[in-house]
Amino acid sequence: MAAEVMLFDGGKLSVEGAVTINNVVTVVERGVALFDRDSLIVDLKQVTEVDSAAICMLLEWQREAVRRSCRIRFASMPPNLEGLAQLYGVYELIQLA
Repeated sequence: MAAEVMLFDGGKLSVEGAVTINNVVTVVERGVALFDRDSLIVDLKQVTEVDSAAICMLLEWQREAVRRSCRIRFASMPPNLEGLAQLYGVYELIQLA
């Protein structure tokens, strides 16, 4: 299943599906295209599969949010993604909701 990025009212993005090296560039671009607010919450609870590319997505979205003066926070991080962030030593860098 290809990952989908959707924007809901109130500045909430939802990511659904797998985020891997096979699709991360598209997922990042789709998300950035929706960064049109002062504040965003990215709901990750529907992410089904991840690899290290998903960590890159989170960090890239944070960099882009800073560039656009947008506050971004991540919610409902799946355990497999949280585990990767801890493994790579970047968990503390990720802005959680």
